[in-house]
Amino acid sequence: MDIRNFFYGKDHELEDLGGGIRRRMAAFNDNAMCVEVHFDTGAVAALHSHPHEQISYVVSGVFEFEIGGEKKIVRAGDTTYKQPGIEHGATCLEEGMLLDFFTPHREDFVK
Repeated sequence: MDIRNFFYGKDHELEDLGGGIRRRMAAFNDNAMCVEVHFDTGAVAALHSHPHEQISYVVSGVFEFEIGGEKKIVRAGDTTYKQPGIEHGATCLEEGMLLDFFTPHREDFVK
């Protein structure tokens, strides 16, 4: 993959994932990725796992995250960490946006 140093939001439309969740690709290379994820109130990111490390930074809103069977409420300014293979998901309690960081990058997100 060619190295890019600047990524512009205007170049990436919000992708409607259904169920009140939308995603916009931000910066990425082979080793890391940043993704905006917008949630409507009540939207659910179903429990799932993947081989990537993931950090989610809450930009706005309120979410109930379940990570490895433990549930916690997080708000703007809070962060979660998901190690590879751990089952996790989230329910949006108040409309908001997350910045998700993955390592390595999610090939399934890049078109």
